[in-house]
Amino acid sequence: PGLTVHGEVDTQECLFYNINYEIEKTNQSGVERCEGEKDKRSHCYASWRNNSGTIELVKKGCWLDDFNCYDRQECVATEENPQVFFCCCEGNFCNERFTHLPDINGPLIKSPPPMPTLLNVLVYSLLPITMLSMALLLAFWMYRHRKPPYGHVDINEDPGLVLPPSPLVGLKPLQLLEIKARGRFGCVWKAQMMNDYVAVKVFPIQDKQSWTNERDVFLTPGMKHENLLRYIAAEKRGTNLEMELWLISEFHERGSLTDYLKGNAISWTELCHIAETMACGLAYLHEDVPRYKGEGPKPAIAHRDFKSKNVMLRTDLTAIIGDFGLAVRFEPGKPPGDTHGQVGTRRYMAPEVLEGAINFQRDAFLRIDMYAMGLVLWELVSRCKAADGPVDEYMLPFEEEIGQHPSLEDLQEVVVHKKMRPVFKDCWLKHAGLESMCETIEECWDHDAEARLSAGCVEERISQIRRLTSPPTSDCLVSMVTSVTNVDLPPKESSI
Repeated sequence: PGLTVHGEVDTQECLFYNINYEIEKTNQSGVERCEGEKDKRSHCYASWRNNSGTIELVKKGCWLDDFNCYDRQECVATEENPQVFFCCCEGNFCNERFTHLPDINGPLIKSPPPMPTLLNVLVYSLLPITMLSMALLLAFWMYRHRKPPYGHVDINEDPGLVLPPSPLVGLKPLQLLEIKARGRFGCVWKAQMMNDYVAVKVFPIQDKQSWTNERDVFLTPGMKHENLLRYIAAEKRGTNLEMELWLISEFHERGSLTDYLKGNAISWTELCHIAETMACGLAYLHEDVPRYKGEGPKPAIAHRDFKSKNVMLRTDLTAIIGDFGLAVRFEPGKPPGDTHGQVGTRRYMAPEVLEGAINFQRDAFLRIDMYAMGLVLWELVSRCKAADGPVDEYMLPFEEEIGQHPSLEDLQEVVVHKKMRPVFKDCWLKHAGLESMCETIEECWDHDAEARLSAGCVEERISQIRRLTSPPTSDCLVSMVTSVTNVDLPPKESSI
């Protein structure tokens, strides 16, 4: 069926089939050559449905390095009764035939003889009772270890949970493609699930608390919002020490705001759109939202790790806030949970966090987010090409003052004791819109936490600045911008 390399079957070609060939503009069927990466194994796969005994083939093709497929010479699905069957195997064209053999096979019972003996009567009387008891025990075990439907995955908290050997999320085949980012709690993969790309955030088992917290925040009623990352599912993969914890969400090809600003200067219109949608998302996160259309009520949530790396961008540059691993919910009548003071990314820590002088109340945590938002708005302004002057290379907040890897002591000295903030260039203040934006930024990162603007107020201000400035035909023609220097901005009474 294929070449054998060091005991492995080398899969080079698989049968190909796509039921959606017209929509996806592919061939309907044929042979697919497996172009695997070096030192990675290739497999064949098949997926199909069983509609009341009628087999409907969905897809066939090549499948990239998956330990669930190792050393399987036949394509056999073992799920008990899935909506979509999936199997994978090794060897050229091994997906030509595919079958379903569930793991649990019910015992066969022979018919009793015409003249039963006393022993037979006892056996046939007790056997159904025994089997019924076993069935009840099995049903109870399966209930305790069940995996609910796709989109509402309730994961058992037992770290020893063994998942079935199937590369599925819910009922949909999922394949990791490439690592897009690495962070404190693991890495983020671009993955393919059926015909869609998704993001898979992979946590090592030692970061279970962060995975659990982020999943619980995503599942909070009312968390669906156009400027918050859309959650798909949560899963556990592997067993024991090799276990990984997955969070699956929508994928955004443009990546994070940090990534985008590194490679792109932005126009005044783009700055306003990114800033306004970002403020809108944070305002909604911070807000107590009453029950609406069957959703909610949503409690106020503090992000606690707000930074440009945790803001994604849609194709149209709409901002999407993600990464809720450190977020904390403030539900009425309940303690807020884990509220350790010095959490988050050092560079974006507010003065009171760096000092360790936090008031552990809801508004105090929301104000910490607002300080970080001021820094992110500064990052946007620093890459805006609307001002009459050169646009510098992208730099992180305080990178010019204390470098790329500041210590806690460095930040305490600069932010707390010297009360320094990232610098505004003179040319920014000569642009009416940027000048107003800089004023808003200053009120976000105010040293006095209680004087900071709320996210809702920032959203209002940016909306007003955008409306009252006429976008220039060219970013260089600053003189065409309508002055907003004397515009009455939303009052500071809008602060938290």
